[in-house]
Amino acid sequence: MQSPFNSNKRLLSLDVMRGVIMILLAGESCLVYESLRHLDNNMLINQFFHHPWHGLRFWDLVQPAFMFMAGTAMYISFESKRKKGITWKQNFKHILIRSIKLFLFGTGLHCIYSGKMVWELWNVLTQLSVTAIIAYLIIDRSITFQIVTGLLLIILSDVLYRTVLMPGYDQPFVEYHNFGAYMDTLLMGKINPDGWVAINIIPTAAHTIWGMTAGKFLMTANSGNKKTVVLLIAGVIALALGFGADISNISPIIKRISTAGFVLASAGWVLLILAALYWWIDVKEHSRYTWIAVVVGMNAIFLYLFFETVGAQWVNGVVAIFIPIKILSALVTLFLEWYLCYWLYKKQIFFKL
Repeated sequence: MQSPFNSNKRLLSLDVMRGVIMILLAGESCLVYESLRHLDNNMLINQFFHHPWHGLRFWDLVQPAFMFMAGTAMYISFESKRKKGITWKQNFKHILIRSIKLFLFGTGLHCIYSGKMVWELWNVLTQLSVTAIIAYLIIDRSITFQIVTGLLLIILSDVLYRTVLMPGYDQPFVEYHNFGAYMDTLLMGKINPDGWVAINIIPTAAHTIWGMTAGKFLMTANSGNKKTVVLLIAGVIALALGFGADISNISPIIKRISTAGFVLASAGWVLLILAALYWWIDVKEHSRYTWIAVVVGMNAIFLYLFFETVGAQWVNGVVAIFIPIKILSALVTLFLEWYLCYWLYKKQIFFKL
């Protein structure tokens, strides 16, 4: 099948990466990984589930990549608008409105999950609504300033975990007994049974900021090969810092509370993935089959909201009625949700916040 996309100035690799992230998330919602684990619970399948606490699995990279790509897309959009004469201040209003919508969608999803009105701030959209504003405030600053700001945010977070020691919450990197859990009792009057914390907005803002930095760098006049090399070097450095912090006990790699070790290590992997995709797709111009991911990325937020609501609560069950084999039912559901995105693209229907 031929690609339905025309060649243009877009960074196709970014569209592909965003689409792949959303397809992976849709796979989780459609119970693809759960079905596979039911068939054979092995080390490979476990890579599609979060690490229970101290460690890093493939699935732990999806949310950082989501936040990272949001920052990249935000910078590219900002530059496009600036060329049209839209000022930073004018665009800030749009960012604020979009963040409010993301916040409402994120908190609303928790109500849908619970089947009742709840006040919970752990959803990725809720967190993105805050990190996007933090990132936008420095979108016009230098690359060095943005990198340092991200580092300061993750250092601040780790310092808070080590210094704000309240009764019952005085073990910095122990599940349920850390600063993040304490903040959740103040913000929501509860803690997450799986160890997630809302205060992750501080350290994971680095993902959005550094994604924005990557977008800024990719739009420079440097050659494609040089951009690839710089992204690779940045990824290796981030990986070395993240795993070095973990091994030396400076900051353990724990996703659920977004420690400095985790943010650095995950950012490193995301940068390496972006570098590989950018080199293969945009530099070497291998665009065949990329449309499979791109059609999903074009309606990323819509797809996320759809498979977390209608998909999870209705489509999964309806398909299972006709296809009782779990893994086959999950794969068919995933295909149907992908096809919905393909149909929307063909009709040129794009949902924007």
